[in-house]
Amino acid sequence: MKPLVQVALRVFFRKLEVRNPQRLQMPGPLLITGNHPNTLMDPLVVAVNRREPIAFLAKSTFFQNPILRRIMESGNSIPIYRRQDAETGEGGASLEEIAARNEASFGRCFDYLGQGGTVMIFPEGTSVSERKLRPLKTGAARIALGTEARYNFQLGLHVLPLGINYFDPTRFRSDVFINVAPPIRVADYAAAYQQDPEAAADLLTEEIRRRMEVRLVITRDAAEDELARQVERTFGDHLNPDDDPTTLYDNFQLSRTLQQAILYFEQHAPAHLTEVRRQLTTYLAQLHKFRLTDEALEAGQQKTGTRFSRAVSTASRLILGLPLYVYGVINNYIPYIIPSLIARKATTDIAFLAPIMLVTGMLTFSLGYVAQTALVHHFTQDWRWTTLYALSLAPAGFFALNYWGNLEGRLRRLRTLQLFRQQRPAMEALLQQRTLILQLLNEARVAYLAAKAGKKGEAAID
Repeated sequence: MKPLVQVALRVFFRKLEVRNPQRLQMPGPLLITGNHPNTLMDPLVVAVNRREPIAFLAKSTFFQNPILRRIMESGNSIPIYRRQDAETGEGGASLEEIAARNEASFGRCFDYLGQGGTVMIFPEGTSVSERKLRPLKTGAARIALGTEARYNFQLGLHVLPLGINYFDPTRFRSDVFINVAPPIRVADYAAAYQQDPEAAADLLTEEIRRRMEVRLVITRDAAEDELARQVERTFGDHLNPDDDPTTLYDNFQLSRTLQQAILYFEQHAPAHLTEVRRQLTTYLAQLHKFRLTDEALEAGQQKTGTRFSRAVSTASRLILGLPLYVYGVINNYIPYIIPSLIARKATTDIAFLAPIMLVTGMLTFSLGYVAQTALVHHFTQDWRWTTLYALSLAPAGFFALNYWGNLEGRLRRLRTLQLFRQQRPAMEALLQQRTLILQLLNEARVAYLAAKAGKKGEAAID
């Protein structure tokens, strides 16, 4: 299944980047720990980037459905029994039974790791689509220490913490940044474990939390997260003019800096933060009212000559690419649209939308391409035409996606020019508001960086 999942993720996400990928390839025994913002998507984005197979600890409720149970077990998943499932009756077992079952699951982990395998666990114990790290359970640390203790701390097991950062988890063709921390040598906790196993588990859990936390964008509440995302999406390029397009690390750093800056201004200049929030909310509402984007509005400010040459170039590419776009849509639209329809009918939980679309898309595209290829062969009876057709399906689909994105951008720019002709006062007022927001953001950026530099200077003097 791995090659198919790799292709599916390559289609679903615009970019999936791993920072320090060599750490993810280190030999086992290895226990990988990660945050858990996007349910079934999280193990997939990690597993496809490691050459060796990974066994996953998954909540026991996934194993109650016979079909899902077979899928989970075929992927070498190990059930973990959570206390809250027993308390709500979902697990159908008492707390004593859950403890006994978990001991058996821990034993399977000990065996798997003892054979040099790789296990992944999400120590938060639950999946919530928020940019935060919830308190970690000690299960990962207890598995790591228990495995090493079985082998007298001579096994060579490492814990590998990582942070999974989705830039827009509900949007198709968004980005994912996996930030891998240095590994933790479990044998270093041998003395602490021999003295007090529970205290050693707490120490190891705290170190796992510390290494994960610095590799994540973490916001305190929905309001802070929304403000940070609005600034990122709308003015990210202006705040990060030296952005390296070959990596997502710059975007990750910008997100963390924005979160830290919001906290700084809440404490030192709350009026400035309130004004930025008010202006930005009004500006985005106006853009929505005119059905525009900030990018289209900015493009409308370009000089006539530059705008004309760019329009001619874009129009030429759109005209020349139209036949291939139509071909791509005809052959890919049905398998492309079905996953979205099914996901939105199946759940209202944002965290499950992406996994359902991905899994359904794997089926619809696989079955659709096979059926379409068989149909073409039936009519042509020529393996050369059939092969050529089959090889053209995926590239034509990618081209259609990119073409539609370019076409949407061009239509928005044309709408901007039309609005400037028809409602110039309103558009000029919108531009003035945009300029004011950029000025506020730049002032905030300068003030924050100066304060940050000042703190570094004080630390150096101390």
